[in-house]
Amino acid sequence: MHCLRPDKPWKTKLSSAGLVYFHFGSQILASLLGLKEEDPVVQVLYDKLYENFVEEIDAIDNGIAQWDGEPRYAMTTNLSARVGYLNPRWNDMDQDTEAGFRKAMELVGGEFRDRLDYYHRTWLPARTLVEEAIQKRFKVDPSGEILVFSQGGCPWKEHLFSLELELGVEKPIKFVLYTDQNGQWRVQCIPAGLHTFQNRLSLPEEWRGVRDEALSQLSGIPGCVFVHAGGFIGGNRTQEGALRMAQSALARQTGSDTPSS
Repeated sequence: MHCLRPDKPWKTKLSSAGLVYFHFGSQILASLLGLKEEDPVVQVLYDKLYENFVEEIDAIDNGIAQWDGEPRYAMTTNLSARVGYLNPRWNDMDQDTEAGFRKAMELVGGEFRDRLDYYHRTWLPARTLVEEAIQKRFKVDPSGEILVFSQGGCPWKEHLFSLELELGVEKPIKFVLYTDQNGQWRVQCIPAGLHTFQNRLSLPEEWRGVRDEALSQLSGIPGCVFVHAGGFIGGNRTQEGALRMAQSALARQTGSDTPSS
């Protein structure tokens, strides 16, 4: 993809699937979504579908491993493997591939449309929510390092990292606050990257594994529910309490005795 379009970062060798997607992907997406090919939504989803659907097929078809060395376990349920199982068995009397091919078309087409629907109707709208939170971050805390999401449960991490770059966020955001399914509030640490368990700033070590009233007394913050033993997430009964937990963690980082207000 990068060789054919230098503005794209992917360097996995293209299979026939990738070549078809390269030439006709935008047209296909626009048709399925009822949009014009030049619509920015189509272009965003073109990249997303390649990175999270088509590139995997390209790599498997071309025998490109995800890692060096032996894997710890086998992956036998990916899309390419499921298509492979539709071929006639080597010892079947009937070696006609037509029936399996039609099943494969239905399988892959259905999964492609389902993935597009998810990214279009779930993943992409979350970008707007994250961007609004970033724009309002200084109203939450003067540091600008804490976000509050108007809704919980949205896929926010990838959007946050890309929007920080696009919007020129100078000071990396450390915490996000959102409601859980019980109407209580969560404070979650921002990871250092998409594929790491390291945090930009974790919740205080002495809070980890402590719950309820014991945690409230230890932290001096009413309404505490828990802090995970890994220090990456905590809970409070109120938004104010969750905010104070994040502010306290920030204050400890800067060496201040009191959180910002």
